[in-house]
Amino acid sequence: MATMESLIGLVNRIQRACTALGDYGGGDNAFSSLWDALPSVAVVGGQSSGKSSVLESIVGRDFLPRGSGIVTRRPLVLQLQKLEDGQQEYAEFGHMPRRKFTDFAMVRKEIQDETDRITGKSKQISPVPIHLSIYSPHVVNLTLIDLPGLTKVAVDGQPESIVEDIENMVRSYVEKVKINILCHSFVYVLEGRAYRLQHPWVGIVNRSQAEINKNVDMIAARRKEREYFASSPDYGHLSSKMGSEYLAKLLSKDLESTIRARIPSITSLINKSIDEIESELDHLGRPISVDAGAQLYTILELCRAFDRIFKEHLDGGRPGGDRIYGVFDNQLPAALRKLPFDRHLSMQNVRKIVSEADGYQPHLIAPEQGYRRLIEGSLNYFRGPAEASVDAVHFVLKELVRKSIGECQELKRFPTLQSAIAGASNESLERFRDESKKTVIRLVDMESSYLTVDFFRNLPQEVEKMGNPGGVNPRENSRENSAGASPADRYADAHFRRIGSNVSSYVNMVSDTLRNSVPKAVVYCQVKEAKQNLLNYFYTQIGKKEGKQLAELLDEDPALMERRQQASKRLELYKKARDEVDSVSWAR
Repeated sequence: MATMESLIGLVNRIQRACTALGDYGGGDNAFSSLWDALPSVAVVGGQSSGKSSVLESIVGRDFLPRGSGIVTRRPLVLQLQKLEDGQQEYAEFGHMPRRKFTDFAMVRKEIQDETDRITGKSKQISPVPIHLSIYSPHVVNLTLIDLPGLTKVAVDGQPESIVEDIENMVRSYVEKVKINILCHSFVYVLEGRAYRLQHPWVGIVNRSQAEINKNVDMIAARRKEREYFASSPDYGHLSSKMGSEYLAKLLSKDLESTIRARIPSITSLINKSIDEIESELDHLGRPISVDAGAQLYTILELCRAFDRIFKEHLDGGRPGGDRIYGVFDNQLPAALRKLPFDRHLSMQNVRKIVSEADGYQPHLIAPEQGYRRLIEGSLNYFRGPAEASVDAVHFVLKELVRKSIGECQELKRFPTLQSAIAGASNESLERFRDESKKTVIRLVDMESSYLTVDFFRNLPQEVEKMGNPGGVNPRENSRENSAGASPADRYADAHFRRIGSNVSSYVNMVSDTLRNSVPKAVVYCQVKEAKQNLLNYFYTQIGKKEGKQLAELLDEDPALMERRQQASKRLELYKKARDEVDSVSWAR
């Protein structure tokens, strides 16, 4: 069976650990509050209602600050632990664990000083508790929480919200399943006729102000209290259940019973919280090793995680890669259709270019130089759509790099490494784009440098089949002559139109070829390279870096580091609490 000492001591140890990690209830923490789940005894009352005197009666020592107005400005977690008779009594503070106080006047001073450290010299309040343990033969094993006294109005130096602030703090303690000491005392109340409660009323007799001023010994005050209840005609029939000593024993017994009943729910909360925190730590990532080899391995693993996501976008596992096909299937054909061939191959421009190419000697049959100039000038227009396709795919790849970095959860911890990977990826994409542009321009230039001969060898045959150069009917010539147009002019117009038509047909054939070859070149030079070699140069550079430079790349977001540190501390707290609970053998 678990002893009363072990049960209350268990809660005491867990409470101290909670406070050390900033968990003192109130619902402000990201995870479930272990503090809120721990049973305790709260001391509640108005300002100057005698709360301090009640506590000092239970302890048997003068140790609390006194004064007018609000004296208790932070919760005081008072943990009493009984010693054997004859042992030296002493006190310890949670914030000064290695110092034992045997002078209780110094305990009072330290409570005041520690309050001021958080609230300053003002009359503000703070929810951060002070932990005080008192070891004495004159106490029972018990934990009490002394709260700021309730008030109706703010005094000088206090904010207007002080009344509500204190009430909210007190409410946060008394609304939970705990035991409360209410400083309030009359016989019909004590007999349970005025207010019926789950726990009984207990009357006590505090020292008078005169006795306090005379420093009347607390042990003597206890004896006087017992004598009063035993001899009182009003309270004599209740004397066995009155007094500060009985109150302490009753509270200790009820607290022990409450703790025992709450252990299953506390255990459940601890296990649930451990799962929550471990899940959070998995999301945040574990701390990075200081070893350079481990850091290099971590960087490479993070790069591979990013690279996998980037490839998934290209291969269809994630959205975005289809935009590259859209460049080839929509943007490139539309750009090719908009090229100004109608203007370039108009009869007037054909006549001009062919005449300039002939020089002083007009061509005899087919104006080969004129054809070449017309074709070369037409094919130059293909450079624009080809380069635009390269740029469009480059933009898509850059967007996929940005999205992939944002979607890589592992990288979110390391903004410096994110920037380095983004920079290295974009530099590689720039190199791939430059090579891709050179390649597509070569494709256009190749079409200009060597024309498809078979296409033009058919042209003279077509002229012969038509009977007259340009396909002009002699009768039409006669009619045109009679209309005032010379046969030579009409012949020339038809001739140049035929040249323009032939060049247009050839250009359309080249357009169809480039429409297929440009996407192949772009995919080969940009998309394939990005899939296979996006971070190759970065890997080479990383391998040359030393430990300090690697650590800089793994410099985390300070806010994220703080979250992990707090989560790690909380995990340590809950695991220790679980061990503490497991170490106590509970009564079945």
